[in-house]
Amino acid sequence: MLFDSINPATDERLAQVPATPPARQEAMLQQAASAARAFAARDITERAALLGKVATVLTQNRDLYARLITEEMGKPITEARAEVEKCALTCRHYAAHGPQYLADEAVALGGPTGRIAFLPLGVVLAIMPWNFPFWQVFRFLAAALIAGNTAILKHAANVPRTALAIADVLRCAGAEDGIFQTLLVPSAAIASVIEDPRIAAVTLTGSAAAGRAVAAIAGRALKKTVLELGGSDAFIVRPDADLDRAAAAAVASRYQNAGQSCIAAKRMILIGGAAEPFLERFIDRAARLRSGDPLAEDTAIGPLARADLRAFLHGQVTEALAAGATPRLGCALPAGPGCFYPPSVLDGVRPGMRAYSEELFGPVALILRARDDEEAVRLANDSPYGLGASIWTRDIAMGERMARALECGSTFVNAMVRSDPRLPFGGTKASGYGRELAAWGPREFVNVKSLWIEP
Repeated sequence: MLFDSINPATDERLAQVPATPPARQEAMLQQAASAARAFAARDITERAALLGKVATVLTQNRDLYARLITEEMGKPITEARAEVEKCALTCRHYAAHGPQYLADEAVALGGPTGRIAFLPLGVVLAIMPWNFPFWQVFRFLAAALIAGNTAILKHAANVPRTALAIADVLRCAGAEDGIFQTLLVPSAAIASVIEDPRIAAVTLTGSAAAGRAVAAIAGRALKKTVLELGGSDAFIVRPDADLDRAAAAAVASRYQNAGQSCIAAKRMILIGGAAEPFLERFIDRAARLRSGDPLAEDTAIGPLARADLRAFLHGQVTEALAAGATPRLGCALPAGPGCFYPPSVLDGVRPGMRAYSEELFGPVALILRARDDEEAVRLANDSPYGLGASIWTRDIAMGERMARALECGSTFVNAMVRSDPRLPFGGTKASGYGRELAAWGPREFVNVKSLWIEP
């Protein structure tokens, strides 16, 4: 079997990468299990030093990796560079703070010595998506490695060269054989890997459907899972908001990576008199975004990553239009090669439409209107997803009250939703469970062990 690497901006086949043969897969699993024992025994400061070297490799080769990302999945080159830099930042964060995050905790027992230790589980299998093909991997990997685990990556089928490049990053940093490996297999073959007794835990970033499938397999094998799934984030604008600031953030959040982000602002919930003044600013900014060659420095929107993804997105849009939604911008397939889709705005989205309840993974903003704060919160929570949300208001106390009422893993007041290595990241409802980043990330992949010691 061969994995095609196709440039979504030109439809050009860049390479064909062979799948991992069964004998090599078996050797990789055995190597990961053997390396896990030795890696767990190493002092955490040594693991931190390795992450520091990984960060250096990423920084030194930033432009090389960024171009690979852009060619293979279409992300504008400026965003691809920022993605690589964020990976390096996160590795440095865990190199600096990992020993503190995983230090033993003392427990007062009134006589005996009590400690809680955080010990590695073994081999972590990661099933990762294509939309942030470096960041999604390093977001789990830095946490897993600092905790003393080894890792095997099953990456998305359309980014095989990126998957292999990540393995090269670890090799260049001096990681021993087996600490991190890339497994190139089709999704249909991953069940047997999850079930393999040498796999201790599984982490997946992807769709809700993929999460359910992986969780079911891992559950039967009684293995820990962390799932970061889809999102349909609300972007709530109150009438007292700084509308220029809110519109600029909304455009950046919705159209970054051609809208292919779980934490993009997908549903603009506009309260009362904020609606039309905000929309005027938002549409004006969105219409001026430059779409084109993702390797060009001034390109703001590249292509979607695959033709089937564009077709699915446009199907959601056309169904909404047929059901009565209004196109305020875009919403039409462009002519020419590549998987491009224009910045689009769908107004009048209502319950019953697919677009209302489904995630739109592309550059299409949905407009919903609310009478007041209470209805805005109700609309925001009326979603199967619960990843992130943002609220825009000059009333900070009200913003925080609303933030606490929203059913999601993180809410930002007067800022766009983002992941940050200093804060836990994850969702609720169909957006998954478990947390990545901060101290919570590495602690997802450990045995939380109680120690009771008497003289």
